[in-house]
Amino acid sequence: MIFSAGTLDGIKSGAVTLAFRRWSTPRVKAGSTQRTRVGVIAFDSVEEVTAITEADAKDAGFSSAEELYGVVDRTAHGPSLYRIALRYEGADPRVALREADDLTPDDVDDLRRRFARMDARGAWTEPTLRLIGDNPGVVSTELARTLGANRAPFKQRVRKLKELGLTESLEVGYRLSPRGVALLKLL
Repeated sequence: MIFSAGTLDGIKSGAVTLAFRRWSTPRVKAGSTQRTRVGVIAFDSVEEVTAITEADAKDAGFSSAEELYGVVDRTAHGPSLYRIALRYEGADPRVALREADDLTPDDVDDLRRRFARMDARGAWTEPTLRLIGDNPGVVSTELARTLGANRAPFKQRVRKLKELGLTESLEVGYRLSPRGVALLKLL
């Protein structure tokens, strides 16, 4: 789900506990989570409803049901109205992982094994890390072009490195995390 910056801040503070969306079928499941810029959001329930109450609108961070309907209807992706109960679950675990730059030999071996699996159809992991390390804050289109790749597959690959705590997304482009810097020194 996409949330505005204000809504994310409200979820983190506990002021926003509901969201509403118009979908053909639900796009999130009760019990699932989503990582966002403020941390992990947990979805506690997803139910189809026929109306939004004034109290629901307040819990969704809006001043009235009419205001919330305006946003929900303008951004609709289907006819059914869903009420999603959500909460802030905690910090993104990748943040702590990115800072863990005291890599043990076992950590390095594990990352090398993971790289080998990811590189099965052609080596890209280490070249991508080195490119990002040498070009922090450079737009992804330019980085992809440097490697002879298209932007979308390049960004998917960088997301895989981010999952390992090796890169960080910036407003524009990426940079190596402390963990990524430490790994490159050891490779």
